[in-house]
Amino acid sequence: MINCAIIGYGKMGKIRAKALEDTGRARVVGVFDAEKIEDEKYHIYSMDTEAIEDLKVDAVFVCTPNYRIPILCRNALLSGKHVFAEKPPAFNASDVEDVIVAEERSGLILMYGFNHRHHDSIKKIKQVVENKELGKILWMRGRYGKEVNEAFFDGWRAKKELAGGGIMLDQGIHMLDLFMYLGGEFDEIQSIVSNLYWKIDGIEDNVFLNLRSNKTGICASLHSTMTQWRYLFSLEVFLEGGAIILNGLKTTSGAYGDEVLSIKRNPGHTHDGSYDSEERIVYKMNNSWISEVNHFIDCIEFNKKVEIGNSCDALNVMKVIDKIYENNKYSL
Repeated sequence: MINCAIIGYGKMGKIRAKALEDTGRARVVGVFDAEKIEDEKYHIYSMDTEAIEDLKVDAVFVCTPNYRIPILCRNALLSGKHVFAEKPPAFNASDVEDVIVAEERSGLILMYGFNHRHHDSIKKIKQVVENKELGKILWMRGRYGKEVNEAFFDGWRAKKELAGGGIMLDQGIHMLDLFMYLGGEFDEIQSIVSNLYWKIDGIEDNVFLNLRSNKTGICASLHSTMTQWRYLFSLEVFLEGGAIILNGLKTTSGAYGDEVLSIKRNPGHTHDGSYDSEERIVYKMNNSWISEVNHFIDCIEFNKKVEIGNSCDALNVMKVIDKIYENNKYSL
């Protein structure tokens, strides 16, 4: 049984606590939050350092506002604790590299919360891509959007110094991570970063992104937005032998609708040239949270390397995000 402490007991901290309980393989021995914690389900630490230094704790879950994530990860690793941290891993790639130094020095497990990889639909897409059932990827397109209301202005996500950026670090990072999970790294990056509607300094409300890999030729287009007045998740992967299209995503909020995966074969690659060759799968459960936590626990218990959401994944995605912000021609 893995003993865990959670630093940051807001929405994500509570989701992680439930997932840990649901595994039956871990227990939450205590929680800390900067705000007063109303429920008394777990022991409440008076400071985050108390959680990190607790000798009963094997692993620390870092579920805080973005600006606290790198320092807490470093401190926990160097205090002998395995670490699971939410995304984004940092404000920039340089800060991730500093955490990796602590990871390597400690020899402990460090994993980041890219839970979209753990959705059953994404696992299916990954399987089809890796098995070459439809040949090589040609291009990908991703749209991920939500709306925010006036309450957004009162939260830490609307403050550059606490969030590091806007919708790209909040939500677009998930779609970018999926692109890289399925198609590898990209070296050509074109971006438009805009705060045309909300006009919050340093907090973009839209990112338009074009990517290309010189190694594979794969191209990808991403739109990340918080001026999408109707919640939307759409991931399209077009390959030589067909297309894999995911519309909707089962989430805690339920705002993104049903998670529907369509696999459509290219009629030019079928033996009979038939267009009637589409498979449709509807996923009714969101198993991503427990799947992700189980992977983390497996790595601790069996001394395995993190395969999904490791520090290398985190560093690579942040290198691209650095370029997205650097390449932007428009002042925020």
